Amino acid sequence: MKGRLILVSNRGPYVFLESAAGEEMVRSVGGLVAALEPLMEANGGVWVAWGGRRGHASPAPSRRRKVASAEGGSHYVLRETVLTEEELRCYYYGFANSALWPLCHYFVGRCQFEQEHWDNYVRVNAKFAASAQAELSQGDLIWIHDYHLALVPELLRRAHPELRIAFFWHIPFPQVDVLAVLPWAREVLAGLLGSDVLGFHLREYGENFLTCAEKLLGAEVDRERMCASWRGRTVRVRAAPIGVDYQAFQRLARRPRVQARAAEIRRQLGTPLVALSADRLDYTKGILERILALEILLERYPEYRGRLTFVQVAAPSRTALAEYQKMRRQIEEAVGRVNGRFGSDDYTPVRYYYRSLGREELAAYYQAADVAVITPLRDGLNLVAKEYVAARLDDEGVLVLSRFAGAASQLSGAILVNPYNPLETAEKWAEACALPPEERRARMAALRENVRRYDLQWWLEEFWKAMAEGGAPADEEEEALPGRCCGEEEAADRATGGSC
Repeated sequence: MKGRLILVSNRGPYVFLESAAGEEMVRSVGGLVAALEPLMEANGGVWVAWGGRRGHASPAPSRRRKVASAEGGSHYVLRETVLTEEELRCYYYGFANSALWPLCHYFVGRCQFEQEHWDNYVRVNAKFAASAQAELSQGDLIWIHDYHLALVPELLRRAHPELRIAFFWHIPFPQVDVLAVLPWAREVLAGLLGSDVLGFHLREYGENFLTCAEKLLGAEVDRERMCASWRGRTVRVRAAPIGVDYQAFQRLARRPRVQARAAEIRRQLGTPLVALSADRLDYTKGILERILALEILLERYPEYRGRLTFVQVAAPSRTALAEYQKMRRQIEEAVGRVNGRFGSDDYTPVRYYYRSLGREELAAYYQAADVAVITPLRDGLNLVAKEYVAARLDDEGVLVLSRFAGAASQLSGAILVNPYNPLETAEKWAEACALPPEERRARMAALRENVRRYDLQWWLEEFWKAMAEGGAPADEEEEALPGRCCGEEEAADRATGGSC
């Protein structure tokens, strides 16, 4: 492919900190960075992102620096887009995370629609587009990521009609009657339609987008070929669920210190059964509902009292928002209630950790857990479920997974639950703990094969190919869409890693 790759995302691979000693670059932690940086290190290019720094004037200056690959690969350029305090408050905490985030996860009652937030969202998207334009050369390819930057494709298209632009939307894309609630829904759709290729984790999300474009904008859509005609151009919609680096997790899990740490965790917990969940602290993740399900489990199945420990890791998220501070208090109160009811001097049913874990520590917890209980109320995909599977060194372990996580359409070896029904979750949780060895191993073997086959490299290659070609018609893509929603009769094919 001619030209360079220019990535555009809200967060980049580094956060910049300023002190009396000077500027320091600190590694960012997050799934998007982990997924995309290998591509940049292999191919070079430019990454446009906010670096965590607050400017004091608008427009604040952009900063540019070279980043060397840790593995001796290509250098790439990191172009930092600096945001002001007002822009951060209104664009990030405001429109992106108090309007688009709850709306796309179907929490319409939590949405805040403020004109000031929208105005700053428009301004910041223009700022990111200007940073990308400053880096453009003939033949470059732009790949924009996620709901923070939905207007950037159209802004770039206006200035550069022949530019190749791809966009990947990493959260659910809602149905038309939900998106229509957004006062600026048409502007968001028009912004996304500036792309040549639009990527989603699931075909369902892509179909929702096409319906929204048709009903709210009047675009002509072809659902069979998964494309939309808009302003004389054809926009291809691509479904490709992101994977994890399976081999990297396997190598990590085999490290002696990780295995030793996993054994130490089990000794410290002191129960024959360990269940685990790891999430960002967010209302979409269903943490409070999960603790209620555990409470019901211990009520209805007293044989698990003293035998089962549940570890809940909650990584801090959006700590500046009062809503998230209130949610943290509610979760901690629920943990205290369960531990008070069922705990004793030598038994603590819930171990709650409000912090982020490093990769090695998280891999050790994955190894230590007999059951992973991943039950978001709604999730675009959910990589924690895939990481748990990838970190297993044998066919032991059970995955309990929400029906409303995007990954549920792939991971048919999981035990699926409705997280809004705590009684069902409790019963399925008990079922997972008591699975016969043969069924447990069969389920995990199917999960491991799927996660291994459709890994991070597969996702990068699939979408890279779509970007390079400008998108392929859907009937030519169908064989490589494991994330497409399937009927019950197709479950066996999915369980062995087959496409739908």
